[in-house]
Amino acid sequence: MALNNPAFNNPAFQDPRAVQSYPGGARAASLTPPPAAAAGSASRGSADLAAQAQLEGAFAGPPAGSVETGRMTIEDTVVKTVSLFAILLVTAAVGWVWTLGGLTPTDSVSALPMIVGGLAGFVLALVIIFTSRKKVRPALIFAYAAAEGLFIGGISAFFEVQWPGIVLQATLATLVVVGVTLALFASGKIRASARATKIFLIAMVGYLVFSLVNVGMMLFGATDSAFGLRSDVQIFGIPLGVIIGIVVVLMAAYSLVLDFDQVQQGVRNGAPRQYGWLSAFGIMVTVVWLYIEILRILAILRGSE
Repeated sequence: MALNNPAFNNPAFQDPRAVQSYPGGARAASLTPPPAAAAGSASRGSADLAAQAQLEGAFAGPPAGSVETGRMTIEDTVVKTVSLFAILLVTAAVGWVWTLGGLTPTDSVSALPMIVGGLAGFVLALVIIFTSRKKVRPALIFAYAAAEGLFIGGISAFFEVQWPGIVLQATLATLVVVGVTLALFASGKIRASARATKIFLIAMVGYLVFSLVNVGMMLFGATDSAFGLRSDVQIFGIPLGVIIGIVVVLMAAYSLVLDFDQVQQGVRNGAPRQYGWLSAFGIMVTVVWLYIEILRILAILRGSE
């Protein structure tokens, strides 16, 4: 299935033979015998009491985690995801303070944290995506989380100066969307499907084309609005940016469903443990996108009041 999130466009999340085919998978495969071997051991154990006792003792022991097996698990991926967001929050605080003038605030705000964090995050994301097929490098993913935090802190402070309280609103809305999406996915009430994903990808292409046209018009002076066509054009009195933003939030929520589905697929495939970092990176990309879109919707609404 084609994916929107390039972080999961990796054979480890799609190929059932990932344990044997990708870096770090050999150790994981060696720790868990194939079903045929396990069946053979059981049959031989019936004739050999000592071997049977050893086999029963192995099954009676505590379950092996990702460290013991060298494979991805849901729990380990959750820990990695939380770790990345902790880094993001720390550097977001730095970006916030920096944008507002440091420890001695001034009347002007600095766009430097937003620019530096955005460019660094974009470059690091490309490096991570294009090198992950050969090797997953957690250090690069940590650096990406730090850069994204700087960007998020900078842009959040910039918007907060214009519309006080907007960051809290956007943060709560993002947490609600992520929480509801995760709950629906965990309960099995929402799942990725080939048809829905095809529609999603078509919508994504359309959104990207619109965004490029909108940015082009802003750069060449066709509109002097802060959000271009998003705030200039209205449909039944509703800014176009709000309508598009709601659609994009739904798209981001479905992207999260795809991310969660690919994490499960990676676990089922027995992907090496290091791919848990790649999963955490992919989820962070989607959540950051979701937060920015919600922040923009609220800004357009607040700006049109």
